[in-house]
Amino acid sequence: MTQTLIVTGAGGVGKTTLSAGLGVSLARSGSSTLVLTIDPAKRLADAFGVGALGDIPKQVSGEPNLYAAMLDVSASWEAIIHRYAEPAVADRLLVNPYFRAMADRFPAAQSYAAAERMAEYIESGHYDVLVVDTPPSEGGIDFFLAPAKTGDLMSGKLLRWLTGSSLPGRSILYRFTARPMLRLADTVLGGPMLSDVADFLLDLRTMYDRLTVRSKSIERHLREAETVIATTAEPTPIHETRRFFDELEGIKVAPTSILFNRMLPESWINAALASDPPDTDDAALATRAVANLDKWASEARRQFEAARELSARYGLPVYELTWQVPPPTTLDELADLVQGVTVFDS
Repeated sequence: MTQTLIVTGAGGVGKTTLSAGLGVSLARSGSSTLVLTIDPAKRLADAFGVGALGDIPKQVSGEPNLYAAMLDVSASWEAIIHRYAEPAVADRLLVNPYFRAMADRFPAAQSYAAAERMAEYIESGHYDVLVVDTPPSEGGIDFFLAPAKTGDLMSGKLLRWLTGSSLPGRSILYRFTARPMLRLADTVLGGPMLSDVADFLLDLRTMYDRLTVRSKSIERHLREAETVIATTAEPTPIHETRRFFDELEGIKVAPTSILFNRMLPESWINAALASDPPDTDDAALATRAVANLDKWASEARRQFEAARELSARYGLPVYELTWQVPPPTTLDELADLVQGVTVFDS
């Protein structure tokens, strides 16, 4: 059985780096581990030693238990269409510009593709552990809402108006009534926009029943996974973390911990008090040096207070991960970054 670890949170908090570090640690503990990432920085691909990551998992050089893959949204949606649509419908959807726009540009479509790919890897049973680096859209919330949103899209009022509850009969009715009217409107507009949109929606509607069933299984995988939230002490990530918890009732996901990334060392809090005055005859320089120590001590204190506030508010352990400059560039550095983080109950 594949255990799943989902690393979520706002964009820019080091989520991909943390996912990679957790993957390295889990692999080195003896678990066959796949890290599914969204858009890794080049230094992470270099650290993994796999060159350009793609949709097919690659084994990380020198790490027999570690594999990595990057989500290819277009390829994932093409696979979804072939899996859940009739062949003729799939052929039309894949060349429809509105479908391409939805698959390539909408954040929710990226999130659903990632969730679908996650479910495939879980159900394959090829790996002991799957680490999922979620898309950053809406602070990571979109990833958990994507299955329901996809179902809502395909069962929306416009689609039901065009297709009705009985697709075969309604399809015929559409061809003989609504479609000619849409073509007439397109003539006025000077292009086949409305009829193309209607054709796209009608084809999309045919996938509704199968995708609804699939969405339920994806939601079950999401509930059964271990979810950790990555954040930093900056206002926006803190806000996104709180919003994630506010929407948990709808998501039905229970995070197990918070990874507080890029923390200043705790020792800096009392650095100004413990340090001797600079040995210099330049009074102005000495004053600036002391003020600088006070500034960094104040920032370190603010960060630790923010971490403790989140821990107390949500009753979860908070792992404080020290800011590393430069960022991790090797597998050992990635593993060191998350040393001491516990993600699965022993």
